[in-house]
Amino acid sequence: MKTCSKLFVLSFIFLQILKVNSQGTDSCTSNLNLKNKPLFDTSSFHCVPVWDAQGYILRYMQTDTKVWSFVLSAPSSNSFIGMGFSRDGKMVGSSAIVGWVSNDGTSTMKRYFLGGESPAEVIPDQGNLELVNLTSSIVAENSIIYMAFQLNTDMPSNRLIYSLGPNGRLPSPVNYQLSQHREHTSTFLDYYSGQSESKSPYANLRKTHGLLNMFSWGILIPVGAIVARYLRQYDPIWFYSHTTIQSLGFLLGFAGIVCGFVLEDRLGVDVDRHKTLGIFILVLGCLQVIAFLARPGKESKVRKYWNWYHYTLGRVLILLAAGNIFYGIHLGDAGTVWNVGFAITLLVFFATAVILEIRMWMTK
Repeated sequence: MKTCSKLFVLSFIFLQILKVNSQGTDSCTSNLNLKNKPLFDTSSFHCVPVWDAQGYILRYMQTDTKVWSFVLSAPSSNSFIGMGFSRDGKMVGSSAIVGWVSNDGTSTMKRYFLGGESPAEVIPDQGNLELVNLTSSIVAENSIIYMAFQLNTDMPSNRLIYSLGPNGRLPSPVNYQLSQHREHTSTFLDYYSGQSESKSPYANLRKTHGLLNMFSWGILIPVGAIVARYLRQYDPIWFYSHTTIQSLGFLLGFAGIVCGFVLEDRLGVDVDRHKTLGIFILVLGCLQVIAFLARPGKESKVRKYWNWYHYTLGRVLILLAAGNIFYGIHLGDAGTVWNVGFAITLLVFFATAVILEIRMWMTK
């Protein structure tokens, strides 16, 4: 009898654990059986996990000629959830659908335009998303919040942004101003294949642009300058090495800047400062090429002025290129690895130059 009682207690505990674990989770293998069903049919929707870290799942389908339907689910945590449609993968300038369910069961879902980074610049009831009338709903069941809506559009943006608001700080019904989100992610969704990934659009072109400019203006050009200043005793090897390295750096840098123009055109983003610096660096590079072709002989009276011009322009080019590379890493959200890697490279160049400079002065 005691054994049966123990088995009964253990079975009861096990069932309770299963019950607790079953709450607050959703998956693409489970059916969307809600008591308060969305106001449109979801039986044939594609299902994609879009943010594993926060348990976000997106169900979607084109349900009419110009109608796309979405159901976003996430664990309910007394905070708002948001889904934004962006042109370039960034929050600023995008339009979003944001929803939440209060502790008293009151549900709210609104459109927002993300005009800036501060909460005051996130404007309710604005943006370029056209909702289908009387089809939007948001409910919380089994510790999951479901946000359903339909958009009038030929094709939604495949650059999607998801956000999670701070715990216990729901927007006030007075002005519906959002608090700063505590987490967000930017993703790329292929609507036809159902593949979702945290990937920048034209990622390969971005990487090519960054690598070409970093390797050319940021590495080869400084190496060529070090060769010219500190290896003159190996004449004429230093001269041919210097011209070869600088020529290769200029050609690769030119290709990198062309990639930048193509990338800007495809993304349609505003990078005027970065682009202006890049063009100015290219102009300095062209002036260096012209200076090389028009250099006077060693015995010429103007040779010292040419040297001053050549050295000064070269140093300015290297400094501006380094700054613009760091700025480009920032604009591309490339992350700490790129910043640290390039910073270490520059530190190695600087330390090498200091050692060789000291050695040169000591041998004079």
